Amino acid sequence: MSKIVKSVCPATTFRYFCTAAEKHRSFYLFDMEQYIVSARKYRPSTFASVVGQPALTATLKNAIATDRLAHAYLFCGSRGVGKTSCARIFAKTINCSSRTSDGEACNQCDSCRQFNENRSLNILELDAASNNGVDDMRQLIEQVMVPPASGKYRVFIIDEVHMLTAAAFNAFLKTLEEPPSYVIFILATTEKHKIIPTILSRCQIYDFNRITIADMVAQMQRIAANEGIAAEPAALNIIARKADGAMRDALSIFDQVAASSRGNITYQSTIDNLNELDNSYYERLVDAFVAQDVATSLLIYKEVREKGFDSLFFINGLARYLRDLMVAMNPATLCLLEATDDVRQTMAEKGAKLHPTFLYKAMDLCNEADFNFRTAGNKQFLIELTLIKLCQLLSPSPDESGSDGGQLRPLESFATSSPAPQAIGATPATTVPHATATVQTPTRPSVPHVVASKPLPEMTHKSYTSGTLSLNSTTPKPEAQPQQVQQASEPEPEFRNKPYSDADFATAWHALASSFDAEPLLKSVLSASEPLRTAEHTFEIKVWNAMQADIVQKSLGSITRQIRDRLSNDAITLEPQVCQGDIPPAFWTEQQVLDYLLKSHPALSEMMTKFKMHLI
Repeated sequence: MSKIVKSVCPATTFRYFCTAAEKHRSFYLFDMEQYIVSARKYRPSTFASVVGQPALTATLKNAIATDRLAHAYLFCGSRGVGKTSCARIFAKTINCSSRTSDGEACNQCDSCRQFNENRSLNILELDAASNNGVDDMRQLIEQVMVPPASGKYRVFIIDEVHMLTAAAFNAFLKTLEEPPSYVIFILATTEKHKIIPTILSRCQIYDFNRITIADMVAQMQRIAANEGIAAEPAALNIIARKADGAMRDALSIFDQVAASSRGNITYQSTIDNLNELDNSYYERLVDAFVAQDVATSLLIYKEVREKGFDSLFFINGLARYLRDLMVAMNPATLCLLEATDDVRQTMAEKGAKLHPTFLYKAMDLCNEADFNFRTAGNKQFLIELTLIKLCQLLSPSPDESGSDGGQLRPLESFATSSPAPQAIGATPATTVPHATATVQTPTRPSVPHVVASKPLPEMTHKSYTSGTLSLNSTTPKPEAQPQQVQQASEPEPEFRNKPYSDADFATAWHALASSFDAEPLLKSVLSASEPLRTAEHTFEIKVWNAMQADIVQKSLGSITRQIRDRLSNDAITLEPQVCQGDIPPAFWTEQQVLDYLLKSHPALSEMMTKFKMHLI
């Protein structure tokens, strides 16, 4: 009792002191208005003033109105979402003798006045972070046995209850399960997973939501209007993002920025005060990625570092900006972008000009850089390498292969419309509408190499016809001038038909099998196989099970091309064939090896039977 009463005594002593001072005509010394931070000044005092928890407050009001009150509640949620505030409002409302029609406390009765003046003995708070032992729980249990002097209930609010020790939890269990009829416990915690299950099973659990950015911005606008502070919506949005779902944090940052800007909260003053990186840097970076301008992207990164921003903060901010572009480009996911309407419109317009695949790969590269940042020896080099990779995303990629020998192509355009079909001729460079591309004469005519030059404002879909590469619209038209395509097509490659012997094939095959160091399974299968000639240029690759056949089949195209190159003969054909005969010992399973040993060594069989041994 002594510890809890002490929290009320200072305010009571101060009130008595002020009353005595007023009698001596010196009360004006204490009549100076003291500054109170917004988080305390605008702390919710009614259910209606609670920000961002409409469903939860409605449930509590309905429980009070129908007199269906539990003996124990557990309020869970992250910091600054209103757990303790709701506990105080709930405690004041259930003891109010004349509640309003909408279920709120009247603030006029004796119980409400005592609570508002911080002298109520029916509502007691305990900080479990500093009172977490068994002795503290015993004192609390003693307090529980004292009935209320006035009012109907005594409410015990235990904040940060997860800080109680295991012994304190166990000492509290019986009282929590069967308290007196006039006692209600309200437990509050930010880490529900640390509370033992026996406590959870005795409470009604209420999970508080993180406050949305829109709710925080609206609350800060109301406070700014009351305080006479000018605040730009974009600045309040930055503050709300920084608060990460905590209303108390948002109001603390709001006070900080208001103090530094002398009551004029602008976007620039906010990012300067909070050391936030302006989105203009990320916009310039995305433009550099689209233009494949490596130099510009590295210079922007240098500019960011010179302003004192951490490289990890920079790459995470870039990832967040790319994510916002990704959700803004689709009207169905635009609601996932927590920003003002103007920012949403700007991001939607910019995101619509980008290809989804580009954004997906860009986000993946940023995430990879974030993952490797902590272990990287040269962190600046890691970020610069990531920026270089981002600039190359719109270049022709070997992962984006077309038909006819694996021709390379740029990413397809996300635009809804594109120009009429235009074929690429045999000249070294041909200009194509909406995409500048250069077709270089390759060393092998069957595999042309396409290099996209900057700038690349748009990308078009591919269309392959008769071994040529052309950039076509999203919906290819069958009447796309076949005569013009025939005139502009590349000359057909020369068919190679150099004679070779079985010995030549065997030598080339062993050299080919040894070249697959990066694929040990494929190398093992090819090394153990001796292809047999079944026709003039047809060979069977003998494998011993379906799994080996699948391994060979997946790489059959590459194997065939390489063996043709080694023997300079394009007529060679390879066919995997599963043999039905005896499997060589090299491919035996463990059971087959054991069966062979038992058959060859009877003593081994006797030993395994004696000691009850078996194959695991």
